[in-house]
Amino acid sequence: MPHKKEDGGVSVTELHPTFAAELRGVDFSQDISPEVFRKIHDAITKYGVVKFPHTGLDDAGHVAFAARFGELDDVAPYTKQGKKHRLAFEQLFDVSNLLDDGSVAPLDSHRAAMNKLVKGNSLFHVDSSFNPRRAGYSLLRAHELPPKGTGGATEYADTRTAFDELPDDLKKELLEKDYVACHSLYHSRKTAAPGFLPDINPEDHFMSRHRLVQRHEPSGRTNLYIASHVHHIEGVSPEKSRQLIATLYAHACDPKYTASIEGSARALQSIRSYAGKYVRDMRRATVHDGSIHAWGLNEQSGDRMGYP
Repeated sequence: MPHKKEDGGVSVTELHPTFAAELRGVDFSQDISPEVFRKIHDAITKYGVVKFPHTGLDDAGHVAFAARFGELDDVAPYTKQGKKHRLAFEQLFDVSNLLDDGSVAPLDSHRAAMNKLVKGNSLFHVDSSFNPRRAGYSLLRAHELPPKGTGGATEYADTRTAFDELPDDLKKELLEKDYVACHSLYHSRKTAAPGFLPDINPEDHFMSRHRLVQRHEPSGRTNLYIASHVHHIEGVSPEKSRQLIATLYAHACDPKYTASIEGSARALQSIRSYAGKYVRDMRRATVHDGSIHAWGLNEQSGDRMGYP
């Protein structure tokens, strides 16, 4: 490892023994043919996380490429109370550490606390699992990164292999009980930054309901749908819920199931190095899930969660 494969001009370099790969040979300066797009889609299905180095994409190209995967989400839930969106496209989520004027957000600012790349998502998470309809794909693009050696990597976890390698008794319990987990944006934000949003109780707000164990439709593999947005598990005592969430979260985040992209440092260590000092301008296009699990156990509606 890494191991390289060739497929009709598109090279695949495996970045981890069980998931994550780098794809080269895709020319983003022209229309991507259906054949090449199929290879990209197949790689994402197999590896879960795919890195494209040096795409040359601008914001418009980023949005257009993301739209090939399905219907795009937008930032309306985060701007409905008048918050200014820094980027030109509403289909791009601003997951930078920047203020509206382009300056780096101070570590004690509201922006830093809520920001996905500073405190708010320093914990492992699943994009949009807190919405009635979850995300199917997330296309994260590095517009500007911190200087080399200062961190800024994004870390991913292989929850398919993590499920496969659960202790037999725990795996049997999960399959027999078919637990439902409740996901909350406010819960994860308050967990990562307890001093912010002091007047908000997650239990007073909508929580999205998804099965804790489910079949990943594109690959056919069983997936452990656990992350920091999970507030509680239905049908068990609070103590059992906390214990089970902590056990599964720690198992899924074990270093043998994680891969760090665009750097070798672990995510939290990286954040401490660059945060408050250097620009990390990341932009994300989010594609609504189109699988049979897209809505979980939620009523289908246009509602989406946001925070002030």
